Amino acid sequence: MSLRPALFLDRDGVLNEDRGYVARIADLEWVDGAMDCVARFKARGWFVFIVTNQTGIAHGLYTEADMQAVHKHLLTEFAAQGAEIDRIYHCPFHPDGNLARYARESLDRKPGPGMLLQAMAEFPVRREASFLIGDKPADIEAAHAAGVGGFFFEGGNLASFAEWALAAFEDGAR
Repeated sequence: MSLRPALFLDRDGVLNEDRGYVARIADLEWVDGAMDCVARFKARGWFVFIVTNQTGIAHGLYTEADMQAVHKHLLTEFAAQGAEIDRIYHCPFHPDGNLARYARESLDRKPGPGMLLQAMAEFPVRREASFLIGDKPADIEAAHAAGVGGFFFEGGNLASFAEWALAAFEDGAR
């Protein structure tokens, strides 16, 4: 298999509006340009991964099954628009969690690079040609710790921002 670049995307605040804890399909509202962004990168032959901290699970606000239902809906919506997501990685852990089985540190929890490293171990990713778009400093820290570029999204149209980020990345911005 030949190596391909990957676009890593945070979920809440990047692909969908951040409404606190998005744990129900009814709470899922797409960011402008989210579908177009993914479709454009898939058309280029890139992998597209979602890497998302899901602290609400550790705090007992919703279950992994609730999150999986949201993710199943998300994948269906993207696929219907010709914008396939290759895989969603999530981290349900938080050291201050209320549920004992999730109350711990984890390399997967951003700013840790675990989810990105796992994607790169499971798929033939060309690390030096890959980058992440996130809306929190921890997202960018995770990207850099994994050896990929990182771009801070502050809202607006995600497709336009991703095109700008790709051009900046190709010009040497990290």
